Amino acid sequence: MPTTGVSHPLFARFYTWLSQVLDRNGMNAQRETLVAGLSGRVIEVGAGNGLNFAHYPPSVTGVLAVEPEPRLRAVARDAARRAPVPIEVVSGLAERLPAADGEFDAAVVSFVLCSLPDPVAGLREIRRVLAPGGRLRFLEHVRAEPAGWARTQDLLDATVWPRLAGGCHTGRDSLAAVKAAGFAVERAERFVFPGRVRSPISFCVRGEARR
Repeated sequence: MPTTGVSHPLFARFYTWLSQVLDRNGMNAQRETLVAGLSGRVIEVGAGNGLNFAHYPPSVTGVLAVEPEPRLRAVARDAARRAPVPIEVVSGLAERLPAADGEFDAAVVSFVLCSLPDPVAGLREIRRVLAPGGRLRFLEHVRAEPAGWARTQDLLDATVWPRLAGGCHTGRDSLAAVKAAGFAVERAERFVFPGRVRSPISFCVRGEARR
């Protein structure tokens, strides 16, 4: 039977805590912008602990939320019960989504592409399950533009960070991966979060691409 999940128990607990701290400091506004204006059927890949769920607009008729980590998936199911739209949380991997070709009107990824073994392969699978003209919304931390921070990211990614952070890489060029997977990027906004206090994962991009 093919694998549909991964287990990172320590990172799952840390991520749940960290993501809530970041949301209290303004990331929740980025999440709201991420999903604003979506409609129809949506697939969210790497749903984590479900912090996007509360922001889906009523024009969304249903969300299939795919999360491979069992502890995060359990928290996401609790969040789904409080969501304003119907959300089904299931196990699965980005590279093998439990969905048919062209099944969804939109896809959402947030802080996911950094940890995929092959982000382009995962994005191509997302493209498969989108209808023609379907939208991909993304919110990711990415490679820093300042050279000093980029060198720091390279050092971390080559040593301890992926092992400590559930496979996460701090310095991936996720925007390039979106383009390489065959999507047409229509908008992309780079920003530093939370602003003055910087870290290797402070450099972010949020945007939209079309299948």
